[in-house]
Amino acid sequence: MLSYVALFLLIFVVLVLFYGVIAIHDIPYEIAKHRDHPHQDAIHVAGWVSLFTLHAIWPFLWIWATIYRPDRGWGIKTSSEPLRSDEALLNELHEKLAEQARRLEVLEQKQGGE
Repeated sequence: MLSYVALFLLIFVVLVLFYGVIAIHDIPYEIAKHRDHPHQDAIHVAGWVSLFTLHAIWPFLWIWATIYRPDRGWGIKTSSEPLRSDEALLNELHEKLAEQARRLEVLEQKQGGE
């Protein structure tokens, strides 16, 4: 009777470990699916490939899946305003410099009048 219990426990532990490895390797895919990642199919396939490469690429899959977010994409902020030319930037800087010079002149006049 004890032999049957030991055999059952051995089979049970092997099945739980097998299922656990499969479940753990699907975590990056589940993250990608939850975040509506544009490469979720590639992450899923790479997770299965990782089983055959002794889990060497699995941490990179985790990073790949978590780096994308639907609200901000890849984390690169894009500006909605168009790029200005160098000449426009120079004109704006000259205007600001002229305004600062005027303000300094007014302050110096107030300082000298006291």
